[in-house]
Amino acid sequence: MATRNVYMTDELEAIYDQTVEFVTKEVMPNGEQWELDGKVPREVLKKMGKLGMLGLRVPEEYGGLGLGYLASATFAEALGASTFAGFDVTVLVHTDMAGPHLVNSGSPQQLERYMPGVVAGETILSIGVSEPDAGSDVAGIRTKASKDGDGWRIYGTKTFITNGVYGDMTIVAAKTDDNKYGISMFLVPAETEGFTVAKKLDKHGWRCSDTAELTLDDVWVADDQLLGTPHRGFYETMKNFQNERMVLIGMGVGAAQAAIDITNGYCQDRKAFGGNLYELGAIRQRMAMNQAKVDAARASMYHAAWMGDNGQDNVKAMSGAKAFGCEIVNEVMYDCVQFHGGMGYMSESAVDRLSRDARILPIGGGATEVMLEEVAKRSIIGS
Repeated sequence: MATRNVYMTDELEAIYDQTVEFVTKEVMPNGEQWELDGKVPREVLKKMGKLGMLGLRVPEEYGGLGLGYLASATFAEALGASTFAGFDVTVLVHTDMAGPHLVNSGSPQQLERYMPGVVAGETILSIGVSEPDAGSDVAGIRTKASKDGDGWRIYGTKTFITNGVYGDMTIVAAKTDDNKYGISMFLVPAETEGFTVAKKLDKHGWRCSDTAELTLDDVWVADDQLLGTPHRGFYETMKNFQNERMVLIGMGVGAAQAAIDITNGYCQDRKAFGGNLYELGAIRQRMAMNQAKVDAARASMYHAAWMGDNGQDNVKAMSGAKAFGCEIVNEVMYDCVQFHGGMGYMSESAVDRLSRDARILPIGGGATEVMLEEVAKRSIIGS
């Protein structure tokens, strides 16, 4: 069911409708095969590129629309209607988790070189921050880069990297200074010598997205592959975290809305106890409460997005929205599986897939506990 809110302009509504139409025609009929294949076909991403869907946050001079947080929130929620979150995250890592690093920190030469392929879906990006011993704790990464002539040598391991198997370029975070926060970001094409996919990871959910463990063993990159200012990558990563967290909420809210719509339809068709399940007050009221929860999560996300677009500090708002929204999505999925009965536990059921895919949301992009600490630190009187 299409959702509208007070923040939507005609342009954002067009983005929402175009995206829902695309996932309905291109993703929903094919997603089950992609789940088995463990990847999203490249031609689908190129179709999105031709339709202008991969450049919402890219400046107009580089082929994008130059839009802000609200556009990404709208796009992410609409993608969630696909019911295949592995597809959603494949796209959103490219457009909203890795892409903004290039947009915000790239030199004019880097943008001219790489952005046409990024917008067209021909150069698929991934973001290489997480490591076996460092996830939400970005400052704890161990991958290191040291200056070597007119370039840098990188050693380390990255894990849980979406688009890392079949993507074309990874934006890699590496320690370049003894300072705790002395991190730099590098553009590392997939074909770079010493840069290898050590393992394609098998996951509980998001099964049509490819996820890699990557090894960087004596990887040399030229100076013009350094992204942004040396030793400032930690702060650039923190800056983009609000956007990353927002699109995770957005895809979750879109998926939760789809699950509610599917479950309400199922309960109205399912005959039991002399009527249908939806006529039972306990079920009808719990589904109504689930709708209220999703509406609240959606509103908190869009408000935090609006704050960002209007130059306001949205860290507290977005962290709270991430913690609240992603936990709510999982609560909703629990009830949707429950009210499908045994069918909800079958892998052929959409709500089974939706519930599996939702479990990562309170973990990825900053665990709920980390988000609540961000809120708590900003809630102390006088702080």
